[in-house]
Amino acid sequence: MAAALPICQTAIATDEHNASLLQLKQTIPLPGVQGRIDHLDVDIGGKRLFVCALGNNTVEVIDLNKGERIHTISGLGAPQGVVFVPELNRLLVANDKGGMCNIYDANSFQLIGKVDFADDADNVRYDSASKRIYVGFASGGIGIINVVDGKQVGSIKLAGHPEAFELEKQGHRIFVNVPNARHVAVIDRDKAK
Repeated sequence: MAAALPICQTAIATDEHNASLLQLKQTIPLPGVQGRIDHLDVDIGGKRLFVCALGNNTVEVIDLNKGERIHTISGLGAPQGVVFVPELNRLLVANDKGGMCNIYDANSFQLIGKVDFADDADNVRYDSASKRIYVGFASGGIGIINVVDGKQVGSIKLAGHPEAFELEKQGHRIFVNVPNARHVAVIDRDKAK
């Protein structure tokens, strides 16, 4: 069975009980895509959606204006996380199998770099102020990549695999869900601890 990607929009209703609802706007078929879909990111200016088709070992690139797939990045190892960096026009894809974080030119989709996290590269977040990418990986770490040169510049040790994390918008902390340790770790990203 092929996958389909539902696209929703927020609707403002006059009824106060339904003040903000998600409504299905469009379904985009992804013929040939099998298995689970994981994380997504969007290129707002270019109106593209990047979809980690984890079970298919691909990243699907969707044109949101046309409502169709325009490119497939194949040969990946269960891609879990993806982030688009608009000012550098780069796309970073974290792979579970092999732990690679691949760096692509977001127009040609040519591979321009790799960072090896050894195992289970997962969620990816971008801090535009510092030009750093944060990647959750393996049995307990957040890797730090300088997005300008594509090199790993550090890592932060955790008590277990970071299942999900978020960068504080008006501050310098990272909040990390570490399920096996049964806690949320709070990291100072300036001090990397």
